[in-house]
This record gives sequence, structure tokens and C-alpha cells, in this order.
Amino acid sequence: MKLSSACSQIPQILILCTAILVPASVLAQSDPMAPPASQTQPNRAQQVPASATSMQDSAANSGDTAQNMKDKMFLRKAAQGGMAEVKLGQLAAQKGSSDEVKAFGQKMVDDHTKLNNDMAPIADSMGVRLPTNLNKEDQAEYDKLNGLSGNDFDTEYLSFMVKDHHKDLHEFRQEAASTTDPTLQTAVNNATKVIHEHSMMVDKLARDKGVPMPQHGAKSASPTM
Repeated sequence: MKLSSACSQIPQILILCTAILVPASVLAQSDPMAPPASQTQPNRAQQVPASATSMQDSAANSGDTAQNMKDKMFLRKAAQGGMAEVKLGQLAAQKGSSDEVKAFGQKMVDDHTKLNNDMAPIADSMGVRLPTNLNKEDQAEYDKLNGLSGNDFDTEYLSFMVKDHHKDLHEFRQEAASTTDPTLQTAVNNATKVIHEHSMMVDKLARDKGVPMPQHGAKSASPTM
């Protein structure tokens, strides 16, 4: 090919290339799926979904939620135990073979009925549904005592009361120290004083009657509140 002929064709080639490239660039700009060249992809922190934030908030509040659940569980358990104290106390007031056991049983009925009534409005305000029947353990103890009489009844009742009040006193003290609800804390502190009095009374009564005292596995009562 002659140089002059080749040079004469250059403008035509440039025009042809321009005709091809320009529509392609326009098409790329009009493609909605193509990301703008100047736009940068969001970093990983910007891509965190909103649900992750809510989970973090929940985790941050998990301490309060856990304590609230602990308070509710305590109220249910306290009501369950209080109901048992009343039922077993009624048996003792009827079937006790000594005036001391009868009197202690009646005191359990009177004091724990009051404690139950004091706790009920607090439980209601927290949306806690309280039990209405004895649990299996307390029902079994009730049935056992109901089948006993005389000194056998006194021994079994006092032995159960000693262990039960040691355990209750420990649990009430723990709740009083951990709850952040001022109304509940006041009620628990008041109840702790009553339970402490009961524990000291039944310990002495059991010793006077020759009932074996627990050696381990139960928190013993202490005059220090």
C-alpha cells in the first residue's frame, strides 16, 4: 500500500472507532447496575444490620433483665414456701403432741399468712403469677406428716422446719442483697427478720425435744442480720 493511500484512510478509521466507542460509553453510564466509578463500597462497620445493634443493646441490658427474672423466680418460690408453711402449720396446730409444737404451728400459720399477703401485691405489680397448690416435695411432706401422730409427728415436723427455715433464711438474705427493686427489698428485709425469728425458735424447740439437728447441707441461722 502506498503511504499516501494509507494516510488518506486514517481519518476514516478514527471516525469508525469513535462511532463504536461512544455508544458503548453511553450504554455503560445508563446501566443502572453499574456502580459509579467515584462511589466507594461501604466499609464493614456501615454494613452492620440494625438487628445487630438491638442485640448489642439487649446484651448491655442483660444484667437488669437477669435480675428482674431472678426477682420473679424468688417471688414464686417464696409464695410456694409460704403456702407450705401455712399448710404444715395447720397440721401441727391440730396434731402436735405438745403445747409447744401446737403453738409453733399456729405461729407459722399466722406469720406466713401475713408474709404471703405482703408479697402478693408486689408479685402482681411485676406480672408474676403465684402458685396455688403445693409442689411435689411439700405435698409429700404434708402427706407424710398427716399419717403420723404423737412424738413421731413432732419429731418429723420440727426436723423439717429446722432445715426449711435454715434454707429460707439463706435465700431471703441473698435476695435482699441482690435485688435493685426498693419495694421488694423492703418486703424481703422485713420477711427475713420474721424467718430469722422462726429459725431461732424452731432450733431451740428441736434441741429441747431431742430432735437431731442438721450437720451439713443447710445454712444455720445466725443472730447477725
